[in-house]
Amino acid sequence: MLRDKNQKQQWRPRAAGVAVLALAGALFAGPVLAAQFSVYKSPWCGCCGGWIEEMEKAGHTASVTDLEDLESIKQMAGVPEPLQSCHTAVVEGYVIEGHVPASDIERLLAERPEARGLAVPGMPMGSPGMGGDPEPFDVVLFKADGTMSIYAQY
Repeated sequence: MLRDKNQKQQWRPRAAGVAVLALAGALFAGPVLAAQFSVYKSPWCGCCGGWIEEMEKAGHTASVTDLEDLESIKQMAGVPEPLQSCHTAVVEGYVIEGHVPASDIERLLAERPEARGLAVPGMPMGSPGMGGDPEPFDVVLFKADGTMSIYAQY
C-alpha cells in the first residue's frame, strides 16, 4: 500500500510537468493563423483551382481573380521569369508563385524573412493541386534584388 501511495505521489508532479511543458510549447510555437490570399489565375487553369483547394484545406481563404493576361501581374509582383508558373498569389505582402505547399507559406509567414516571396517554378507533378506521381521539386525564396535560394525541397 505504501508503495502505491509513493508511486501516485511521484506520478502527479511528472504529469503536472508534462502539462506545463505542453502549454509552454503551444504558447511559444505561436498560433497558426488563417491567411487571406489574393490569387490571380487564368480562367482556363484547372490545377490553379486544385492549389486553391489545398490552401483552403489548410484553413486559409482566397479571393480569386481570373485574368486572360497574367504577365503584367507577374511583372508588377516582381516574379523572375525563370520562376514563373501558372498562378500568382499575394499574402501578407509576400508573392507566392505557383504550386507552393501550404506548410512552406506558413513557415514564410511565421519567419518573415526579407524576401519578395516563394515560388515553385513550372508545374511539377505531385505538387499541391497538380496530382499525379510526385516528381522532385524545389520551393525557391526570391528577393527584390534578384537573389534566389532553395527554401524547401520535395
